[in-house]
Amino acid sequence: MNAITLIAILACTYLVVFAQSTVNFVRVWLGAQIDLLPALIVYAALSGNPLLTTLIAVFGGLWFDSLSLNPLGVSIGPLMIMGMVLLHFRELVLREQMSAQFIFGLAAGAAVPVMVVLVLLTLGKQPLLGWGSLWQWAVMSVGCGMATPVVFRVFDLIEHWLSYQPLPETTFNHNREMKRGRH
Repeated sequence: MNAITLIAILACTYLVVFAQSTVNFVRVWLGAQIDLLPALIVYAALSGNPLLTTLIAVFGGLWFDSLSLNPLGVSIGPLMIMGMVLLHFRELVLREQMSAQFIFGLAAGAAVPVMVVLVLLTLGKQPLLGWGSLWQWAVMSVGCGMATPVVFRVFDLIEHWLSYQPLPETTFNHNREMKRGRH
């Protein structure tokens, strides 16, 4: 992963967070906001390196918290924990499988909001929790799970477009001596 791809992924993270806060038809139609940051963390942890995972967790968490009612920085810890757990076990994961991407997106979409609520309760805040929260949590989890394979496809295309593609090996040997004339 080169620097241009890293910048493109961070720019897309910013656009995703901004779109989540401004696009309301999903929230009105489903009664819940779908959070795509856990899907981005799953992609960064399974495809990138620890630097990319950390940058998405820190900047994505700060951008998300600045556009929501959360105290600034509350989302960073849960996103970072999810990313580091996935980074630790990524050698065991079949990254290319859509089913694995869906399952990890579903798990991240379920775990991150629960961890954020636990952090808020630890800080003494009073988040609005009720039976409707279960519906919102389920919609967020399934939505994140369904979005994760799409995130993989989009960022794999971006990686393909913005990174150097090595030329295939040829059978021609460049250091071969050519003799001309008669023998």
